[in-house]
Amino acid sequence: MPPAEKPRPPLPADALSLPARFYVDEAHYAAELERLFLARWFYAGREAEIPRRGEYVLREVGDESLIVTRSDDARIRAFFNVCRHRGTRLCEAPAGSFGGAIRCPYHAWAYDLSGRLLGAPTMEQCPDFRAEDYPLIEARTTVWDGHIFLSLADDPPPLGERLGMLVDKFQPWKMAEMVLAERVVYEVAANWKLIIQNYSECLHCPGVHPALQRLSHFLSGENVQPTPGYLGGSMELRDKVETLSRDGRYVGACVPGLAQNDLHQVHYYAILPNLLLSLHPDYMMTHRLTPKGAGRTEIVCEWHFRPESGDSPEFDPQSAIEFWDMTNRQDWHVCEQMQLGLKSRAYRPGPYSPREDLLYAFDRLIRESEESR
Repeated sequence: MPPAEKPRPPLPADALSLPARFYVDEAHYAAELERLFLARWFYAGREAEIPRRGEYVLREVGDESLIVTRSDDARIRAFFNVCRHRGTRLCEAPAGSFGGAIRCPYHAWAYDLSGRLLGAPTMEQCPDFRAEDYPLIEARTTVWDGHIFLSLADDPPPLGERLGMLVDKFQPWKMAEMVLAERVVYEVAANWKLIIQNYSECLHCPGVHPALQRLSHFLSGENVQPTPGYLGGSMELRDKVETLSRDGRYVGACVPGLAQNDLHQVHYYAILPNLLLSLHPDYMMTHRLTPKGAGRTEIVCEWHFRPESGDSPEFDPQSAIEFWDMTNRQDWHVCEQMQLGLKSRAYRPGPYSPREDLLYAFDRLIRESEESR
């Protein structure tokens, strides 16, 4: 039996989807990227990706490339991928290890893992040159329960102010302890906002996701009050369904200490601007969105399980991975179809239903950011 639908208050009469320029105009996209990504905290991946000193990953947002590494003091640090000599990119490989120094491939300027200039060939011949005047330019970094966030702002507010009640709400999952099982990278021909909007409603689920609908009814969703830092809520699993997988059975070890209601729900939250965090009773799924243009988004999806899951000879993460890979591709397809429709001269903003309240809230945040510039 489907759950009894809980009525939601109607939205204002002017609750319409955004004009096309918010999705297809490159100049609008560039300005939006500056306001909503580069001036705020954005998600850059998992701390476990760089567990040892000198290991690094590159992260690119717009025209900016950032080296995220672990320094000698074990801190996560991020440097602009720009040599202080003549601006050459220091790294090309998307991940690797520096060993003892970050070295420019052009003229061999070298920096330690704290960004300090160690060597600049022939510059000793310049009497006024001081190495301490030319460290790598550093971006802000912070870590929330294993998740790395970066900001290019000079003095961003603490990330905790954006996360609010989520810090305590998700503490039982001990996300920093989760172990990566699989990573899949998708290239999607759609604006990044369409991905977040699609993730934030399940009105489309009966027609687009029949397998998901069999395990979790689309009317079971309950949203929390949206904030400038996040949108989201939970959906109930159907009777006798343990988790979201091919057969609805647990895939990994259940997260210990979860409240009873958390054992029967999946929590879906968009941590703005670019982390989609899905917490199941037995695993965590993340989507990291990287805009690549007005109509293109790279999405890195990862599945993480409790470390003790691997101790069982029956552990097979593919049941969850294949289920969500199928669901992901269904979502990306409809987002791409929407992107194509938004380019049409026939497109006009359309009305939202009460079950699309998070989309309306997200649109208001987007508009407010534009008006406050």
